[in-house]
Amino acid sequence: MTSRRTLLLIMAAAMLPATDLHAASRRGDPVKLLDTDNDGTVDLNEAKKAASALFAKLDRDHDGTVDKRELAGRLSAKELAAADHDHDGTLTLDEYLAVVEQRFNAANSDGDGTLDAKELRSPAGRALLRLLA
Repeated sequence: MTSRRTLLLIMAAAMLPATDLHAASRRGDPVKLLDTDNDGTVDLNEAKKAASALFAKLDRDHDGTVDKRELAGRLSAKELAAADHDHDGTLTLDEYLAVVEQRFNAANSDGDGTLDAKELRSPAGRALLRLLA
């Protein structure tokens, strides 16, 4: 017989996205999956490339926008409203990438234009990763 605790853990695990980036993030090495030029850091272009790929996956109805349901907790209602410049309740790819850039800049604590593993493990870095994976 399965215990209640085990069932809760199984249910919680089933709700987690099973992406390589999430697994790498839990291991502390998301840089390895995002760093397409293999320089040991993630620059804004690499972050936007990952975000664009995720946006395409999130846009389940293929209308060129993502709404609150499609974002599934990646942005709070307040963050969504602030990013939604045309106030239509959805984000276009450009609006989504603007949020990615804001979060990238917030995570770039040393101001060098790239993120290392330490910066990606920070609260600001983890907020950025929610938009990339």
